[in-house]
Amino acid sequence: MTITILGHNYIDGQRSAKGSITLQSLAAASGEAHPAAFYEATDAEVDAAVAAAVAAYPRYRKVPAEKRAAFLEAVADEIDALGDEFVTEVVRESGLPTGRIVGERSRTSGQMRLFAKVLRRGDFHGARIDRALPDRQPFARPDLRQVKMGIGPVAVFGASNFPLAFSVAGGDTAAALAAGCPVVVKAHTGHMVTSEQVADAIERAVARCGMPAGVFNMIYGVNVGARLVKADGIQAVGFTGSLKGGRALCDMAAARPQSIPVFAEMSSVNPVILLPQALKNRGAKIAGELAASVTMGCGQFCTNPGLVIGVRSPEMSEFVGQLKKAMASQTPQTMLTAATHANYSAGINRLRQLPGIEVLVTGDATGQQAAPHLFKANAALLLDPAAPLEDEVFGPATVVVELADREQLLAFAARMHGQLTATLQAERDDLLAHQDVIECLEQKVGRLLFNGYPTGVEVCDAMVHGGPYPATSDARGTSVGSLAIDRFLRPVCYQNYPDELLPPALQNANPLGLLRLVDGSMTQAAI
Repeated sequence: MTITILGHNYIDGQRSAKGSITLQSLAAASGEAHPAAFYEATDAEVDAAVAAAVAAYPRYRKVPAEKRAAFLEAVADEIDALGDEFVTEVVRESGLPTGRIVGERSRTSGQMRLFAKVLRRGDFHGARIDRALPDRQPFARPDLRQVKMGIGPVAVFGASNFPLAFSVAGGDTAAALAAGCPVVVKAHTGHMVTSEQVADAIERAVARCGMPAGVFNMIYGVNVGARLVKADGIQAVGFTGSLKGGRALCDMAAARPQSIPVFAEMSSVNPVILLPQALKNRGAKIAGELAASVTMGCGQFCTNPGLVIGVRSPEMSEFVGQLKKAMASQTPQTMLTAATHANYSAGINRLRQLPGIEVLVTGDATGQQAAPHLFKANAALLLDPAAPLEDEVFGPATVVVELADREQLLAFAARMHGQLTATLQAERDDLLAHQDVIECLEQKVGRLLFNGYPTGVEVCDAMVHGGPYPATSDARGTSVGSLAIDRFLRPVCYQNYPDELLPPALQNANPLGLLRLVDGSMTQAAI
């Protein structure tokens, strides 16, 4: 089947190309342009996309959970049906290998199916009921019932490093649609052909399931993000990208007459801490596995381990030599976009110029390829209050630091920036001997790993892909896993409301069969 690419914006179930600015999709490896022109949305088209989402919201948020679940499953089926020609185009645009794209396609449809399960399970309603106490003294208590509902239209910014799983039909879109919120997606300019094909898949599911046309909208463009975030109808923003970009969106959202939440996943160096017994028992094994993690996918993961820390010892010195050898054996890979490559080169040059830095592994690469880099830094640089080593370098590079003693390790953990992850390579006795370090890390990260590597984020109920600033703009949420739905829900309380007019989740008969908090006790019974 030949894929037809129009390059037109998606607005209220229609295609629109009213602008004069066009963009092109470039192959990551060769720079060759796709023949289709993509039309940057005009201000009027951005406003129309938001207006369509606003108009769809009242109807869509009232769609029963079962029907929303069926819709998400239809989206998943359409994504799974995108075949070999689609995969070839994603590989062309992203430079990522075929196996990675095939796996990411499954992850993307799997996210939709996970949220379909959440909708059928019903715990997202958060139903709480405190029945009236008319005889309570000195004041009677009214009947109070709380449930969660979708916050409203959500702006979703496609990410560069996951053209499927964090993009048009990615986790933010899946969570928002599950919550009952229409979306307006800003397609990433690095993979517009991919975005169009995924948008077409969603549109087919919208039609199959009879959803309001404005439940899904997508716009192209470099200069459309600010107007989208500032649009009155947008009630929340989902973003995965740089600290600079995320901060800019947060500032825009806060400056609106009605400020709105921005759930931005931004910057993390994901430290790996090597504890003594682990180094002694399996230092060589850790070195090889860590080098593979650092260079996986050309290091273009938000959980890439950019900092490796251990206390000075013969084992640590031996480990550094082993890591150097393992990193030197890695080969250059193509980066996602020219901008990503330029930012990586700038980050490498910044590290080179820091005092107290030694370059252990470097290399040459051509075009948009990036060579792996390994740096060694002194302890003073790590413990610098300005924290220059915690500035993310997005790509296949990491910095190893030998600390003088355990006290320096504790000092680092206590003042560390917020991170998505921290990893402990440790034995059981190591953990027992470093409880104070672990207690500090628990306050600074969203996910604490034991004897693993942070690259690879499971999509499940228990996953947290978040963390304190600057890892994210809001540490209370996650962008991966079923808890992500909470970002796009808000609680609403009904006081002394007629039972038959209450949302089904709050009605006395409990028609949805939910486990509810009733008068302080969890019960599934009718009341």
